[in-house]
Amino acid sequence: MDKMAEEIKEIFISKYGNDPGLYFSPGRINLIGEHIDYNDGFVMPCAIDKGIFFAIAENGSDRIRFFSKDYNEEYETQLTDIHAAGSWKNYVLGVVDEFQKAGEEIKGFDCAFSGNLPVGAGLSSSAALEGGLAFGLNEIFDLGLSRKELAFLCQKAEHGFPGVKCGIMDQYANMLGQENKAILLDCRDIDHTYIPLETEGYSLVLINSCVHHSLASSAYNTRRNESEGGLKVLQRSGRYNSYRDVKDPADLREFEKEMGKVVFKRATFIVGEIQRTIKAASYLKERRLEAFGKLMFGSHDGLSSLYEVSCEELDFLVNLARINPDIAGSRMMGGGFGGCTINLVKSSALDDFVEASIDAYKKKFDIEAKAYRVSTGNGTSRIG
Repeated sequence: MDKMAEEIKEIFISKYGNDPGLYFSPGRINLIGEHIDYNDGFVMPCAIDKGIFFAIAENGSDRIRFFSKDYNEEYETQLTDIHAAGSWKNYVLGVVDEFQKAGEEIKGFDCAFSGNLPVGAGLSSSAALEGGLAFGLNEIFDLGLSRKELAFLCQKAEHGFPGVKCGIMDQYANMLGQENKAILLDCRDIDHTYIPLETEGYSLVLINSCVHHSLASSAYNTRRNESEGGLKVLQRSGRYNSYRDVKDPADLREFEKEMGKVVFKRATFIVGEIQRTIKAASYLKERRLEAFGKLMFGSHDGLSSLYEVSCEELDFLVNLARINPDIAGSRMMGGGFGGCTINLVKSSALDDFVEASIDAYKKKFDIEAKAYRVSTGNGTSRIG
């Protein structure tokens, strides 16, 4: 058993005096297809080998008790008094709230958790927090929800108390990820195909900028509203129902005036990113990693100049990768304005790349970046 899992089990027993079920809930990376899940496009996430460990057990009362080891905080409330309480509590309470709204019988339980996902790095610690609790409660109380149903429930939970109008990608990858595979997720039909991820001499490494600009949370919802505004213009034309119906960004030119400059830029990125993701799936199937990497760079360029969710620090890290012949591709990952870049690096050059990136970043911004080598993993599961 993982050392962290053993530790959280011991903490749970010492606090609550009961023998819990143990669960692991992974974070996720997204290879390509950023900000597209709420635009009916295609995304390509993977569950990873880093995440959050949970210890959960029924307690025979009408109360729920949580302990976050990482925040060293406890929270307790009655099941009849579930409401937003701020911070990490909103994510776990939101899950309980959604189960109750769905008419599922949740009884009193205790929960302790701890993880190795850096918060704010774009690895979806929020979906891991929601998913681990939802999966555990579904099993403990024999609720019978499928993994896909749990993903939707967790998405609603994030829309609720935290107030983040996220798409389905993070929760879907958390529940349905498979080791050594990427998920090509159709965000309109909510269906997926598994794509073999055979990196053959390359490794995936994240460089965490260790910045999280204050624009991040508000800008996410703003971009979503701008995207919806552009779509309404397309739909009024009578020729398009969705961004995915536009096969070439150049076809948007006739709508530029009606959309306005900003919304037109957002729409141009969305159409281009959908097409890049479709190509990316083909390249991975054909094991054309260098061609895939070029699409990663293209994705970042669009996120920076058209969708405008990058920042100086992320652009700097990607540009370092761009001039390095050992890097097939690099892009910012996640909501933006900070967090990580994801890099496809020749395994033989991995250590040198990490060292050079951290050193150059330190000299430029006087910030100590962090590197995480990641591997694909399975979706949320019981481990003990």
